[in-house]
Amino acid sequence: MMQKRRNTNHPPKGAAIKVSPIRSLDAIQQIKNSLYDQPRNLALFTLGINTAYRANEILSLTVGQVNHLTAGDILDLKQSKNSEYRLAVINHVTETALQNWLACHPRKDDPKAPVFLSQRRRNKALSVAAVNRLVKLWCKDIGLPENYGSHTLRKTWGYHQRIQNQASVAILMRAFGHATEAQTLDYLCILPDEIRSLYLTLEL
Repeated sequence: MMQKRRNTNHPPKGAAIKVSPIRSLDAIQQIKNSLYDQPRNLALFTLGINTAYRANEILSLTVGQVNHLTAGDILDLKQSKNSEYRLAVINHVTETALQNWLACHPRKDDPKAPVFLSQRRRNKALSVAAVNRLVKLWCKDIGLPENYGSHTLRKTWGYHQRIQNQASVAILMRAFGHATEAQTLDYLCILPDEIRSLYLTLEL
């Protein structure tokens, strides 16, 4: 019996493939522009990069959980890893994207319907694998060079909270449910950048 040859470029079974945040604000805007006529995908992208929720947590949302939300409202979701609840505050850009999608949602009057419906799986939510493919496609289409996937969305939120908003690592650690600050810095691909800046911002 002929043995199947293993692809040497494929990671070992169970290995994690590290994905990057979208570091450029201009790139974020480019993706939004490309999704202008895709309200479901624009809402998914916007919600993903404005919260610390995992893709499967976002995909668990139902119409009834979000159709009343306005900027400043709290969305409280159960974390998939530890079943604890983690809140996020809806901002204006997320409210707008969600409401634009819900206005044309095929099942907008059904509070139990998934917010992010799959076009292939009838009446089912998108899968995490589908979100992974979408994020890769969006990033590829605008020429971003690194590896991207579903975790890119929440990583992008954390990266810009740290870089643009100067959020403390301790707060971000709590938001992501990490055990250490080093884990958070590594997760957000910030640790090498911040160590490098130590050498460039102070000359003795």
